[in-house]
Amino acid sequence: MTDPSKTESRLPSLPLALTPIVLTLLVLGIQLFYFGDFTPHIPLALGLSITALVGIKLGLKWRDIEDGVFHVIHVSLPSVSVLICVGMIVGVWIASGTVPTLIYYGLTLLTPQIFLAAAMLLCSVVSLALGTSWGTVGTVGLALMGIGAGFDIPMYWTAGAVVSGAFFGDKVSPLSDTTNLAPAVTGTDVFSHIKNMMPTTIPAMLIAFAIYLFAGFALIEQDGASFDKINAITASLQDNFTISAWLLLPAVLVIVLAVKRMPPIPSLFAGVLAGAATAMLVQGAGLHDVFTYGNSGYSIDTGVSEIDSLLNRGGIQSMMWTISLVLIALGFGGALEKTRCLEAIIGVIITKVRGFAGVQTAAAATSVATNLVAGDPYLSIALPGRMYAPVYRGMGYSTLNLSRAIEEGGTLVSPLVPWNAGGAFVISALGLGIADGNLENLLYIPLAFACWVSPLIGIAYANLGMFSPRASEAERRAWAENDELITDLNDVDWVDDGVTAATSPVR
Repeated sequence: MTDPSKTESRLPSLPLALTPIVLTLLVLGIQLFYFGDFTPHIPLALGLSITALVGIKLGLKWRDIEDGVFHVIHVSLPSVSVLICVGMIVGVWIASGTVPTLIYYGLTLLTPQIFLAAAMLLCSVVSLALGTSWGTVGTVGLALMGIGAGFDIPMYWTAGAVVSGAFFGDKVSPLSDTTNLAPAVTGTDVFSHIKNMMPTTIPAMLIAFAIYLFAGFALIEQDGASFDKINAITASLQDNFTISAWLLLPAVLVIVLAVKRMPPIPSLFAGVLAGAATAMLVQGAGLHDVFTYGNSGYSIDTGVSEIDSLLNRGGIQSMMWTISLVLIALGFGGALEKTRCLEAIIGVIITKVRGFAGVQTAAAATSVATNLVAGDPYLSIALPGRMYAPVYRGMGYSTLNLSRAIEEGGTLVSPLVPWNAGGAFVISALGLGIADGNLENLLYIPLAFACWVSPLIGIAYANLGMFSPRASEAERRAWAENDELITDLNDVDWVDDGVTAATSPVR
């Protein structure tokens, strides 16, 4: 029975649908560029309220809008839980000596010239095993930032390499939530989805690897790294921590649990417990100290500024800036979806594009735009996936093309948007100091080469007719067995290579 207290809004016109988005971006621009204050929370909260007013104009009640807001937040709560676990891990793994050991061995075994390329590869492997880019950035990525600092490599270069590797590993990991979400909303299976991403993943990774390797040798002189500085850092680490390969066991435990397909939150929390036990047994920390590290982060004064700035971090409370931003951004995205503003905009785009190349480009661009506007990587995958899937079916193309487009426009672009959940986490976890006005560190965005090269390769393939599979007979039979997934496109004809079909986006 229909709930009489809930109403369905009518589809807004394009100008009305664009109103809350344009106004929010305007307020956000004033905050960021006029006031020079990188705290997008209030502009996004104002955007949510503007969207709610649009919804009321369209016939919705506040309760309906509230349901839309909290539905999206509820769906994304596991990611918030990951943030909390990562905050605890950072604080406890520093206290246990796991992060200091990683930094120590990195400074003694790596060379500045190969560091950026090695950092990208290491983060790719760890993220592939863990199935979480955020967990990789907050642990291994943090240690790599310390190694980069020891080599006098600018933070934004190191962050770019870390982000490239971590989010690419996440993109092709069968344990990743977004890697499972993209095929789920487009009606494909996860392993076919991963296989179909290889034609863009492998070239993008090779291009990024080559750039980082070239940058290492071209931008960093053989004697560019200050060996006095490296010696000071390693000596300070040895003075303040027990350094041993055995202290890497908490990290190994998390990776083993992930490989055994344990859920990410229990796996990460097991890493917290292992780090806490190591901190007490090896480094001599007390139980109350461990509780403090998990909640408020680790604190130390070594007299070496590079060490102090790197290791004085972590804890649940260090994630609160990011978590509050994520929740507000998710609420804004939920309001835009509930009021059907995003649906109206995507509907107009669908009626304007022609041919497979245009649709593939539009799908990837829609995921990117949703990341920019709604600030939610999950919505940037789920919404275009639902809306565009019938179009691909009507054109006779496999929806594997769509799942690849939205994965690349969603997962990979998320860390490149500072007010997005992914970007906010990267900035906070890697200590880029954007909120303090260090806008130079935003250069990590163009330097995360793999994240933006991959969507461009995918669009190029679509225009060249390469790696763009047609629907198989098995897919067509599956579509026929799921009639509810195929709806009418309001009599709009799609013409591509002689194929004409009438299909429409699913609401």
